[in-house]
Amino acid sequence: MTRFDPISGAIGEAQPAKRHLADLRGCFRDTGAFERALAHDNRLVYTVAAVEPAAGEGDLHYGLGVIYPGLVGDEYFLTKGHLHTWRAAAELYIGIAGEGLMLLEDEVTRENRLVPLQPNGVVYVPGHTAHRTVNTSDVPLTYLGVYPARAGHDYGAIAERNFRSVVINRNGKPHLLERN
Repeated sequence: MTRFDPISGAIGEAQPAKRHLADLRGCFRDTGAFERALAHDNRLVYTVAAVEPAAGEGDLHYGLGVIYPGLVGDEYFLTKGHLHTWRAAAELYIGIAGEGLMLLEDEVTRENRLVPLQPNGVVYVPGHTAHRTVNTSDVPLTYLGVYPARAGHDYGAIAERNFRSVVINRNGKPHLLERN
């Protein structure tokens, strides 16, 4: 059994990876707003602590993520997003605290959709689907992700082409907007 702290993002002995604003260069659509925000403060945007006990057939890995509240221009704080190296791998996200959205993009059609990520809610991410987590509230968004041990994470594919859509704050509510 592993215990976790939904406030700090700590899970067992796992050391959380920390992503600051500078680590998210290229993720936000408004580069001017990004540069102004970065010049002001290289804030901590999110942490992920992964527990990866084994990598045998049928094994699972899991991680605890915390995305802090904030905006870059009108775009909510978010994770880099990824595909799985083993593209067929699915993933479950379980909402613990705060409110946000999962931005899902089909790898082939590039169709985007938003799925709420809330406490006591589960989001299923099918294989061959890029996914990014977005905090749309004014408190930290905490979630648990569970995935096959052999899934792997491909951040490079997202860095090359990014997501087709972004999530912006329009009149105090999240809105899906095409990047171009």
